[in-house]
Amino acid sequence: MTQDHDNPLADRLEALQSASLVSGHRPSQRRKGKGFRNGFLYALGSIPGAEDWLKENEKRLKQAGFTGTNALAYYAMFSVVFLLTLVLGMVWLQRNNNPAQLIGGLVAALLMGFMIPNFILQKLAKRYRKKLQEALPDTVDLLGIVLGTGLALDQAMLRVSEEMQYIYPELANEFHTVVMQVRAGQERGKAFQSLVRRSGIEDIKSLSAMIIQSERFGTSLAQALKVYADSLRDRRRLRAEAAVGKAGIKMLFPIVIFILPVLFVITLVPGMLSVLHDLALLRGK
Repeated sequence: MTQDHDNPLADRLEALQSASLVSGHRPSQRRKGKGFRNGFLYALGSIPGAEDWLKENEKRLKQAGFTGTNALAYYAMFSVVFLLTLVLGMVWLQRNNNPAQLIGGLVAALLMGFMIPNFILQKLAKRYRKKLQEALPDTVDLLGIVLGTGLALDQAMLRVSEEMQYIYPELANEFHTVVMQVRAGQERGKAFQSLVRRSGIEDIKSLSAMIIQSERFGTSLAQALKVYADSLRDRRRLRAEAAVGKAGIKMLFPIVIFILPVLFVITLVPGMLSVLHDLALLRGK
């Protein structure tokens, strides 16, 4: 799966087509497109309940940073192939067992086939949100500095995305996507709301509300972003301190389970061997 930008023009055309449809007559299933990937999604979506699964995973993929047009198709193909591989592998392993064991193995394979891709996607989304969270203070500070030079908001966001591309590429891509959506004709408020839905971060929600209100009432945004960047740094420092405080508790269980038994073996075994050796000598006498 590639991590491409959104296609704002395609999104705009789809929105216009949706708006032109009569209310209550919008098709519930996705349209059949050209190519193997679109045909695969169309065939998979025709299965009862699969369309909701596709929509939910499309949302999760965007939250994980996979906003390309083919991300859903690749993920769906990977999930189906992974599920079929587990099922066929379980059938081969249980080929000589009784039917009860075969059914139990198939149930376990089905559960693992559904849960493991979902678990991996959730981990990727969590890691992506963490990267956005860590990049936000420096990016907001730079955005305030660029706005202070007299550039417009769209130009400033593009310049920040270019500067941050090699340091924080995730947030830089999100800023670039917002600007492209606005240039494609989407309202700025809706573009930022889409960013909030993709990221799921409260700090980005506050940032988007600040930008929208500043544009609506004509207030200075550069100074507000500077103050907001300082507060974001304070929050990042508090999160780091909280993580350090939890590290000791997290290390307690590995120490008790893995390290202390080894220490006991190292310290007690030589003494026990020496005692056994002395007892053997005494019995020999």
